[in-house]
Amino acid sequence: CIMLPGQARFLLVFTLAGPLNISLLCGAMAGSPLLFDPNSVCRRTTHPSRLYAKLCQTQPEIVQAVARGARLGTRECQHQFRHQRWNCTSHSKSVGKLLQQDIRETAFVNSIIAAGVLHAVTQACSQGELLQCGCMTLEQEQRWEWGGCGDDVDFGHDVSRHFMDSRRRKGKRDIRTLIDLHNQEAGRLAVKAHIWTECKCHGLSGSCTLRSCWNKMPLFRHVGDHLMHGFHAAVRVMGSNDGKSLVSLDPDVPPLDTHSLVYSDESPDFCVADRMMGSEGTRGRVCNSTEVGPGSCHWLCCSRGHVDQTLVYEENCHCQFQWCCVVECERCTVRKDVSICI
Repeated sequence: CIMLPGQARFLLVFTLAGPLNISLLCGAMAGSPLLFDPNSVCRRTTHPSRLYAKLCQTQPEIVQAVARGARLGTRECQHQFRHQRWNCTSHSKSVGKLLQQDIRETAFVNSIIAAGVLHAVTQACSQGELLQCGCMTLEQEQRWEWGGCGDDVDFGHDVSRHFMDSRRRKGKRDIRTLIDLHNQEAGRLAVKAHIWTECKCHGLSGSCTLRSCWNKMPLFRHVGDHLMHGFHAAVRVMGSNDGKSLVSLDPDVPPLDTHSLVYSDESPDFCVADRMMGSEGTRGRVCNSTEVGPGSCHWLCCSRGHVDQTLVYEENCHCQFQWCCVVECERCTVRKDVSICI
């Protein structure tokens, strides 16, 4: 799931193939750039008893909103991991292998996709694209009048939970199921935790004798930043004795919070290609030779070294708006020095 900077044109799109299961999404990917057709979801629906088959037939607009949410989560994953050794790769086989493990990266992917579905469905609802939902109103508080049309986050939460969790809930309650369900809910809670209130004043001469307020969703970048912090602070867990819950491996860690990301296995270093682990390695990655830490050549190239190259390409420049209504640009040759991991 990587969007390379500059002129790169790779766009990963998760293809929906059932009640949203990340492994199936990634297993359905092929080619790059990938074009998503929401109708392909329904063409893949061959079992008539599945609830989502009915959704495809009667409420295709919800399927389209879920698809946008998967793309939204994918793009945010690409952004957050752009400087990491694992960069949310777009290679379907690698993603599929990685998501069969209970590591930190899997926790992030599950959480960000669940959050993306909630966000996109809620946005579609607020924009009037979905007839199954309305606007969320707030209760009256003191002398202020709470009104307007707020984002119906609860509806988005329900849709995300149905698509993301339904397959897991039907299966055995093993530790992997518990971890996936926990992280997916943590992603949805990350959206709800950043809801903010927007208000508008009413009254003569600009006074605020009456105020209408409504809930608004956060920018999805804020959600991604929050979950990336959760990725670095993720808690390693094991199954409890009753097999119905998770407990931290570290006895000094406080009881698990519903907002925490959790995992059970340590991640590989992702320095070298390893098909079994879903690692494509870092050879050929662009790095920063003047920085330290993630994204730097020392970090990204795993101390193997790097080579400096000069890229030469053309791009639009000196663009001007001409009345009416054309933008005319010149073509300029650009030279850019880059460092590449060896």
